[in-house]
Amino acid sequence: MSAPNILLFIADGLRGQALAPDSQVVAPNVRALAAGGIQVDNAYTPLPTCSPARASLMTGLLPHNHGVLQVEHVADADQCVLRVDKPHWAQRLQGAGYQTAYFGKWHIERSLKLADFGWEVGEPLGQEAHRKSSEQGMGSESALDPELSRYHQGPPGYNDTLHYGVTDVPPRGRGISAPTNAAIAYLKDAPSDRPWCCVASYYEPNEAMIVGREAYECYDVDRLRLSANLRDDFSDRPNIYKRQQQIFADLSDDEWRQALACYYGRITEIDAQLGRLLSVLDETGARDDTIIVFTADHGKYVGSHGFEAHNVGPFEEIYNIPLLVAGPGIASGVRTNARIGLHDLCPTLIELAGAEPIDVPDSRSCAELLLDPAVNEQAFDSGYAEYHGTRFPLAQRIYWQGDWKFVFNGFDFDELYNLADDPAEMRNLAGDPEQAERVCSMMGEIWTRLEKTGDRALLNSHYYSMRFAAIGPNKTP
Repeated sequence: MSAPNILLFIADGLRGQALAPDSQVVAPNVRALAAGGIQVDNAYTPLPTCSPARASLMTGLLPHNHGVLQVEHVADADQCVLRVDKPHWAQRLQGAGYQTAYFGKWHIERSLKLADFGWEVGEPLGQEAHRKSSEQGMGSESALDPELSRYHQGPPGYNDTLHYGVTDVPPRGRGISAPTNAAIAYLKDAPSDRPWCCVASYYEPNEAMIVGREAYECYDVDRLRLSANLRDDFSDRPNIYKRQQQIFADLSDDEWRQALACYYGRITEIDAQLGRLLSVLDETGARDDTIIVFTADHGKYVGSHGFEAHNVGPFEEIYNIPLLVAGPGIASGVRTNARIGLHDLCPTLIELAGAEPIDVPDSRSCAELLLDPAVNEQAFDSGYAEYHGTRFPLAQRIYWQGDWKFVFNGFDFDELYNLADDPAEMRNLAGDPEQAERVCSMMGEIWTRLEKTGDRALLNSHYYSMRFAAIGPNKTP
């Protein structure tokens, strides 16, 4: 088979649970894509914050190795530099003869010089440009229905911040359409003499959750199911979770349902953008030669555990992300429980394109699994992620093994969940004497990952005042 074209669709803040088969979300294009390809139920982000996650996608590296640990717009300039001494998958595709194109949300570093990272064509949308476009009326707050909008207020001294709202401005008049419009223009004139890779990247469905009325009205607000863990009491979890939960404690169940309706509506609007791109592939005859990847940088709480956004906690609502792949050679109509990280897409796309591999210890290609999931699913039964805090230090390392999930917390006691018995993650088993051996084993696996990936900050923790782990790095699992 000749080198396939690649269309990569990246949403922002779209949790994997929202696209599960039993979800209430209206997303016909995503459902159709899944039916014709492979849906990875246990896909996860290596860090649930935009810039670090997206940098990991580009490099195949965990954040401590690529250096982007915070969202770029809140960090000093020298703390949000995407390393150019490490290879990027777009560069590898260029080397294999691909034309590479990137449209929409970048939010990885500030230069917006995408050519430095392997992108030949593009219209990146930075944070400042996104803010200005909103202020100029593309879904601005002035166009919101006051009866269906909510602002988060207090404590004293904080600005009121828009949480969610409904607007009569259609998607074509808001920023959500900008990446699609640019990508469509590119796809209609894409080269026919060599393969291409096109990325369409979005700010949606993440905050602020402004949705068009048409998509909002796809949902019966009163019938939306709230998360079983909405009123989680965190009696056996770190105290910082209670502190985070208090920020949103004044929201009623009805207000959370309203927030869900706006969030789900934004997913419906994102689904429509995917549909527009797929229609162009059909119109140009490129569909059969194109591998299509649909994913997100991280998830979003929207009431789960009483939280909003995606900045605190090790929970599946923000770590589990959608991952759907379809196209020539890809398994069709398959759901897999393989645990694949967003950063694993870097070596995967390289292999699917037949380009020169990137040899990094942090990620691995899942191309073979996408072609034949039955043969290789068991090879992907574990996963590893890290968290460094957003603005405030908060060291976490997370390890998945089968149905089990262990969280090392450098700031408080650890967490252990059985995701099969407790999918809402409301029972912390880390202190259960019957699980002591499992805790030590999984902490040992974390030490192994720390050493393998060169995570020096935690590896150099033999110092006696930092001995927080259940076992030290010299004890193997």
